[in-house]
Amino acid sequence: MNYKKLLFFLIVLNIHCSHAQDIRKSILLNKNWKFSKGDFKDANQIGFNDKKWETVSIPHDWAIYGPFDENNDVQKVAITQNLEKEAKRQTGRTGGLPYMGIGWYRNTFSVPNYQKGQRVSLIFDGAMSEAHVSVNGKEAIFWPYGYNSFHIDVTDLLNADGQKNLLSVRLENKEQSSRWYPGAGLYRNVHLVITNPIHVPVWGTYITTPYVAKDYASVRLETKVENVPNKTEIRIETNILDKNGKVVATKNDIRKMNHSEPFVQNFTVNNPALWSPETPTLYKAVSKVYLKDQLVDTYTTPFGIRDIKFIADKGFFLNGQLRKFQGVCNHHDLGPLGAAINVAALRRQLTMLKDMGCDAIRTAHNMPAPELVALCDEMGFMMMIEPFDEWDKAKCKNGYHRFFAEWAEKDMINMLHHYRNNASVILWSIGNEVPTQCSPEGYKVAKFLQDICHREDPSRLVTCGMDQVTCVLENGFANMIDIPGFNYRVNRYEEAFSKLSQNMVLGSETTSTVSSRGIYKFPVEKKADAIYPDHQSSSYDFEYCSWSNLPDLDFAMADDKEWTLGQFVWTGFDYLGEPSPYSINAWPNHSSMFGIIDLASIPKDRYYLYRSVWNKNAETLHVLPHWNWEGKEGDIVPVFAYTNYPTAELFVNGKSYGKQTKNNTTPQNRYRLMWMDVKYEPGEVKVVAYDKDGNKKAEKIIRTAGKAHHLELVPDRTEMQADGTDLVYINVRMVDKDGNLCPNDQSLVNFSAGGAGNYKASANGDATCLDLFHLPKMHLFNGQLTAIVQAAEKAGKLSFEAKASGVKSGKIALDVK
Repeated sequence: MNYKKLLFFLIVLNIHCSHAQDIRKSILLNKNWKFSKGDFKDANQIGFNDKKWETVSIPHDWAIYGPFDENNDVQKVAITQNLEKEAKRQTGRTGGLPYMGIGWYRNTFSVPNYQKGQRVSLIFDGAMSEAHVSVNGKEAIFWPYGYNSFHIDVTDLLNADGQKNLLSVRLENKEQSSRWYPGAGLYRNVHLVITNPIHVPVWGTYITTPYVAKDYASVRLETKVENVPNKTEIRIETNILDKNGKVVATKNDIRKMNHSEPFVQNFTVNNPALWSPETPTLYKAVSKVYLKDQLVDTYTTPFGIRDIKFIADKGFFLNGQLRKFQGVCNHHDLGPLGAAINVAALRRQLTMLKDMGCDAIRTAHNMPAPELVALCDEMGFMMMIEPFDEWDKAKCKNGYHRFFAEWAEKDMINMLHHYRNNASVILWSIGNEVPTQCSPEGYKVAKFLQDICHREDPSRLVTCGMDQVTCVLENGFANMIDIPGFNYRVNRYEEAFSKLSQNMVLGSETTSTVSSRGIYKFPVEKKADAIYPDHQSSSYDFEYCSWSNLPDLDFAMADDKEWTLGQFVWTGFDYLGEPSPYSINAWPNHSSMFGIIDLASIPKDRYYLYRSVWNKNAETLHVLPHWNWEGKEGDIVPVFAYTNYPTAELFVNGKSYGKQTKNNTTPQNRYRLMWMDVKYEPGEVKVVAYDKDGNKKAEKIIRTAGKAHHLELVPDRTEMQADGTDLVYINVRMVDKDGNLCPNDQSLVNFSAGGAGNYKASANGDATCLDLFHLPKMHLFNGQLTAIVQAAEKAGKLSFEAKASGVKSGKIALDVK
C-alpha cells in the first residue's frame, strides 16, 4: 500500500472509530430560508444583507399567493395540441398567477461533527427553474430543468473551520416557458447528505427481479461504491428484509473493486409476497459496506418483487395476470397549495383515486416528486414516469427545447437512476405530443432517448404519448417505440394495431371530457367545445374537447379489444392553467375542467361513472343532477344514474319513470342509465338499483333543498400528526335544516383556526373564481368548498370554524398527536 492509499485508509478508519453511530446522515434543509422575489447583485455572497427578506419554509411556491391577473401571462400563440391553426390571444394558460421572474433563497447550514475526509452532498428534489446553486459565494451547480432532481458534492466548497456555510439559490422562470402552471421557487425538498469518503453515491444502487414465481424470486442488486482505491477489497453485507423487518435473504461478499464495475449480489427470496396495486408489499435491501472489516457506509434500497410483461396481441401482464391500466394523468400542482409538495396532500389525492378504482398514474408531463413515487409504491399505483413535454422543437418560446441538446441525457439519467428501483414504476415515457414526432427523422431523437432508457434500465420498456397518428404511422416513429402510446384518437386504435409490429396499443392520454361540478346545461346533448356565457361546462358528462371524446368510448375499447393496454385519463384532478375550452379571450378562467375531481378535491359526477366501471369491489350508485330547479317546473330535466348494477328504476315523488338496463345501443347506454324525459317538479328523486337477477341492491334519494340553514363541516380525517406539515381537508357544505345540500348557494364563507394548527388554504373548484387561496375566506361553488388546515409541531386540539351571513356557523375540533 503506497503512502496516499495508507493516508486515505487512516482517514476512513479515524472517521469510523470516532463516529461509528454516524455512518451516513441525511438532513432536511427546510426551515429558516430567507426569500425575496427580484434579482440582487451579490446575493450569493456571505456579506449580503438579507434581513428585510421574507423568512419561509420549503417546500415553497412563491407564485401561488397571487393575485390572479390575466396579464400575468397573456400569450398570442396557436396551441398545436388543440388543433389551432392561427395565433390567438390566450388567457389563463398558466393559471393567471405571477410565476414569471427571478427569486432568491438563502440559508445557512452546518455539518454536524464534521471530520476531515467526509463527503457532503446536496440533493435538490426540484427547483423551478434554471437553478444557480452557490455555497459560500461560489457556484456549485447550474441545473436548468425545474422538474428534475439533481445533486452535487459540495465538500470542497465548505468552510474548513466548522463554521456555518451559506447556501444560496437563484431561480428564474421566463415568460412563455410553460403550457400550464409550473409553480415557482424551491417547491420540493432540499437534503444535506454526509458520508464517509468511501460510500454509496446518490441513487447508487440498482435492483431488479430477473425471475419471479410463487415459490421463489431472484433478486439482483448492483451497488456503486465511490472513492475505493482500484483493486482494493470491499465487503458488502446485504440483508433483504420483508415488510415486518424479518431477514428473508442475506449475502456477505468480498470483491476487489474495479472503478467501472458495480458490486453485484444475487439473492433468492422464497415464497415472495408479490407487489401489485391490490397487494403493494415492499421489501428493503440493507447494505453495509466494509473496508478492512471497518464499516464505512450503510445504504437502504426499498423495492418490490413483481413481474411485468407486455405480450403482443394479448396485452399487459402483472405477475402473470392480464390487466388493463385504469390510470389517470396528473399535473404536479396541488390545487390551492400550488406546486409546493406536501405528503398529506398527495396521500389525499391517491386515496380518492384508489377508491375510484384507479390503479395507475402518469406523471404528465415531467419528473415527479420523490414523495409521490414512494406513496405509489406504498399504496399500490403503477406509474408511467415521463420527463418531457418538449424535445428539440419548441411548443413554448422559452420551453425546454433551449436545453434539450446539452441536457436531455443528463436529465434522463437522473430520472432513471432516481426511480428505477421503485416497484410502482412500470413504464418510462420519453415525451408528450412533441412536435418532433412528425419530423422526417424525428424517430432518431426518439431512439436516442429510448436507448438511454434501455441502457440505464433494461428491465422496463418505453412509451411515448403520440397525438399525430397519421405521421407517426407513416414515418416509422410509432413503429420504433417499444409500446406505442396514443393520446386520444381512440377511433384510430384499430388502424394503428393493424399497421404496427408491436401488436398492442396504449391509451397514453385519453378522454378530455370537461365538466364543472354542480353545473348542468340544457338541452342535454353531446357537444364538442361547448361554450356558455358563464364560462362553465356541463356535468352531465356529455361535453368534450374537439380532439377528444367521452369516457364511454375508452371503456368500450378496453373491454372489447384484448390488445389494448388500458388508458390514462386526462386528468385525475383539475389543475391550474389550461382552462379549455375557455382559453381564448375568456378570462377569468384559470384552471382546467378536465379533472374527474375538481381543484378543491371534491369529486365531480364523472368520478362515479369511473368508479362504477373500475372499482369492482365496491357498490356504486350515484344520481345526477341536483333537484333544485326553481323556474323550470314542467320542463325536461334528464336524470342519470352511474352504478355498477345493470338495472335501475327511477321515481319522482313516488311516480315511476320505468326501469333502465345497460345495453349496447350506444356507448353511453352501455355504461350509464339515463332517463331523458323526466319533467321537473320539486320534491324527491329516488333511484333503486337491481342486480342481474332482479334483486333490489341499492337505493339513492335526492331531495329539493329548502332555505340555507347551516354550514356542515366534513373532515377527511379527525386526527393529525404534530409534524408541522400534516393537513386535513374539510368539506364545507351549505345545507338546509334537514341536512340537504343547497346546490345553488354561492355564499362567502369566512374561516378561523386556532390551537395546535392553522388555516392553510381553500378552494371551491370554480375555474372562474378569483378568490385567493391563502386568505381565510372563499365563496361556495354550488354549495360546497374545501378548507385545508395544517397541524402545528406540538400536540393538542386544532379548532376550526366556518361562518357565512344569515346561517348557523360550523365548528369542529381535530386531534393533533
